[in-house]
Amino acid sequence: MTGPIRILLADDHPLFREGVASSLSASPDFDVIAQAGSGEEAIELALALNPDMVLLDVSMPGMGGIAAASAIAAAQPNVRIMMLTVSETPESLLAALKAGAHGYALKGVSAAELRAIVRNVAIGEAYVTPSLAVELLTEFSRVRPPDAFTTLTKRETGVLEWLSQGLTNREIGERLHLAEKTVKHHITVILQKLHVRSRTEAALMAVQHGVAGPAARK
Repeated sequence: MTGPIRILLADDHPLFREGVASSLSASPDFDVIAQAGSGEEAIELALALNPDMVLLDVSMPGMGGIAAASAIAAAQPNVRIMMLTVSETPESLLAALKAGAHGYALKGVSAAELRAIVRNVAIGEAYVTPSLAVELLTEFSRVRPPDAFTTLTKRETGVLEWLSQGLTNREIGERLHLAEKTVKHHITVILQKLHVRSRTEAALMAVQHGVAGPAARK
């Protein structure tokens, strides 16, 4: 890559966004060409400006960063995508990687660390915050055989598909037109049927065995 790395930065907190832009712009390696405050705006700017790299927050108004990452990755496969977020859940990490993100960093990193991470991801490397990488590998090692998937009802499978995208009970309820407490009950039953102890393990099983995915395309 010749010249500075052209970056689109998307975060719904202007003060944080300006701070990141300032930190990156302090290095001649980077050129923050545009900023967005939502997932929809990030997609629009990415399509218009064709940046080298897009930095996205996971939680933003509207469709959010993970859905935006998926749309950008599909439309512009050569653009490098990195999540910069406070979300430390393996579900969010897994959903981001499935959406096409090449990096996943937490907002607690220093300015120097961020510049190094962004530089490495931009040139083709992958990055996951070490603590989350370890947790994800640990969860994968606990995943059980998929025999129990046949016991899930159509509704439970639908809930599991959205769960694997990193959505909360409230967000799943909004998409499936269910009360939050109903979603909570379905998830309790899903965990029992799959013989797993956590939402993360259930999401990992869903991804491994092809149950996750259709909900994200609806």
